[in-house]
Amino acid sequence: MDPRTAAHHLNELAAYLQLRGEDRFRSRAYERAARAVATLDTDDLGALDREGKLADVPGVGPAVLSVLRELIATGESRYLERVRADVPPGLLELLRVPGLATQKIHLLHEELGVDSVASLEAAAMDGRLAKLRGFGPKTAQRILKGIGFMRAGGNRSLHHRGVAQARALLAAVRAHPEIGRAELAGSVRRHGETIGDADVVAVCRDPGAVAASFANAPGVQSVTDADTASPRLTYVDGARLDLHCVSDGDYAVALWRATGSESHVREVSERLSERGYSLYGNTVRDARGVPVAISDEEQLYQLAGLAFIPPEMREGYGEIPRAEAGAIPRLLQLDDIRGAIHCHSTWSDGKATIAEMARASRERGWSYLGITDHSQAAFYAGGLKPERVLAQHEEIDALNAASPDFRILKGVECDILADGALDYDEALLDRFDFVVASVHSRFSMDLTTMTDRVLRALDDPHLTVLGHPTGRLLLSRDAYAIDMHAVIEKAGEVGAAVEINADPHRLDLDWRLIPEARAHGVILEIGPDAHSTTGLDNMTFGVGLARKGGVEAEHVLNAWPVDRVLAFARARRARAH
Repeated sequence: MDPRTAAHHLNELAAYLQLRGEDRFRSRAYERAARAVATLDTDDLGALDREGKLADVPGVGPAVLSVLRELIATGESRYLERVRADVPPGLLELLRVPGLATQKIHLLHEELGVDSVASLEAAAMDGRLAKLRGFGPKTAQRILKGIGFMRAGGNRSLHHRGVAQARALLAAVRAHPEIGRAELAGSVRRHGETIGDADVVAVCRDPGAVAASFANAPGVQSVTDADTASPRLTYVDGARLDLHCVSDGDYAVALWRATGSESHVREVSERLSERGYSLYGNTVRDARGVPVAISDEEQLYQLAGLAFIPPEMREGYGEIPRAEAGAIPRLLQLDDIRGAIHCHSTWSDGKATIAEMARASRERGWSYLGITDHSQAAFYAGGLKPERVLAQHEEIDALNAASPDFRILKGVECDILADGALDYDEALLDRFDFVVASVHSRFSMDLTTMTDRVLRALDDPHLTVLGHPTGRLLLSRDAYAIDMHAVIEKAGEVGAAVEINADPHRLDLDWRLIPEARAHGVILEIGPDAHSTTGLDNMTFGVGLARKGGVEAEHVLNAWPVDRVLAFARARRARAH
């Protein structure tokens, strides 16, 4: 029994226990065990158990160990079969519908007999769902939209989950004894907002034989192009690997081809052709048909008459003309970030104290942290009444006095109300070092009304940063109707920054709008929107998105020293007086 298949069974068991209404602690225990088992560096859990090491794996307690040993012995789990028999199989798919929690699934099944996505959709369309207690017409419409998102997304996952899966697959490829080196390519290397499959390019002594060994490996459910050196593998848990096995001499071109989008590869190929070169598979040939040795991607771009294009930008979205003009600058890097200024604490809906968030920020090498707990209109998220704002500021003053080498900034994530006003009066807004202003309500406004709402908010000079400007939730909720061209133009006119929200559920501002923002002189802020200390690591995703948009460090607010950030906010606020 291989770890991936075993982990899949454990995850399936956790999901069925959850749907059966078992104690959540039990299902989470199986989920934790599945994560631990999936990372084990072995193809044979049986050998690990015989060595006495399986029981030592973190999260593998007696109950989990019993399930694993039965899987090793028979390939099946009687416990899983019993639990599975108690739950209609279609309910498992309902867990994938955005916004549909277990309790609601139970209610739908008991009251309406919903046992699949198809029957849920039917109940939403014929009006039965809207009449059910706790639902209503708006909820029914949201569920229909959620079903649409689920189907449109297919097997795609959010960036952070897709990357984690891809890295696990890369580790398995690198462990093969006949592979010299291997790297991730595709949408993972391009830092796509969502990830479908994992592309891995691997150097092998015998590409065909190595590809065949992966196609026949444990845990593989199906294979496409099995008789080639580039098979497409689907594993039992749904993970997908596009494996490109190549010789050492073909590696650079293969990595480039597997990284770029179709349009990018096509456009670069056209530039090569214009300069007398031809691309045959992973080989470049000159005008005489003689193969040209390509040692790295930089050389390939040079042959095409282009400046080197960073992997994140290889989307066929205007990067080729920039590279022809030699205009691609040094892009922002994670080490350029000096602080985070969109973070929440236990004062509103965060899970860590201000002191804990500051300590974690310092550990990441940052010199400042902006606390932006929710304003009073966000009552559902523990939004702060004015008196609590003042109390929080006292705590921040005390923390700053105790640690003069690290600065905690007094910020707020202030709701943009329906009429475009900010959620506090001018006197209180003046007390903040900076203000992130965001839309958190009335998402159904029409295009004109929502756009006017945000434009009016930008007229308020207290607004330092426009937070998650389109309100989208990837694979879950569309952006609200808003004219972002007008918003970007206005932000440039008034000197407000616009956020690249780095929460992997959002990744908002859309990277396709970043060049337009920079053309209007808009300064960008990368906000982790962290609600815990680990959430600070969202910064990595935001930096990747900024790089897709071709952003330099100079154009990112929180890549500046703290005094310059404060000066930016003061300059904006000075317009109010």
